Amino acid sequence: MSLVALQRNGGEAIYSQIAKLLKEEIASFLTPGERLPSENELAERFGVNRHTVRRAVEDLIAAGLLERRHGKGTFVLDAPADYVLGSGTRFTENFESLGKTASSRILRKLVIPARGGVANRLKLAENDPVIWIESLRLADDQPICVISHFLPQRPIPELLDEYHGGSLHEYLAVHHGLKLRRIESLVSAALPQGDDASLLGMPQNQPVLRVKSVNVGERDGTPLEYALTRFRADRIQLRINP
Repeated sequence: MSLVALQRNGGEAIYSQIAKLLKEEIASFLTPGERLPSENELAERFGVNRHTVRRAVEDLIAAGLLERRHGKGTFVLDAPADYVLGSGTRFTENFESLGKTASSRILRKLVIPARGGVANRLKLAENDPVIWIESLRLADDQPICVISHFLPQRPIPELLDEYHGGSLHEYLAVHHGLKLRRIESLVSAALPQGDDASLLGMPQNQPVLRVKSVNVGERDGTPLEYALTRFRADRIQLRINP
């Protein structure tokens, strides 16, 4: 591969010039999902060391143009998918409407005492039992978000034993006749906490989009779910519909 001319005596850092060139190539002729040449190949092409190439690639990862997949290499990212936040939002329906395969994995299921914000949003007394379900959601086998679901145990005590994955809202509608409606969503950006970065396959210093949602029963408006969702911000953009 021929060397690319870089301005080595100018004011702009070499890694920044490489990042700009790669960004132009991504926009011009690389397709989403395509693998970038290895760091060794890029270092040879640009006539620099691997450290310089790595810094350029990390800039593009931080910009949401590339992602590094462990053991596989660095790949061009898809454009962020539209994720609609509305009164009846469902993860599976959102991504299947985009032609993607949606799946989920339950990480943990526990009964815990309601405390603080969870108790307030579900209108429960402190220490009332709530079911806590932690799940990882994927689209085309790529992690999109981690969700913490908190639901009052009293109206649905069977949930802990009976729910084994898939759409939680669909399960509640089919098995318990409970249709949920979103009444509130608070959106903020934050650095990933705990093992979220590892689960989402992203750097610890890259922010996630955090959405706090309250869902109530359609029949009587009783709060039935408080959900805290952490989205990979480079893979989705939130479209908020009233």
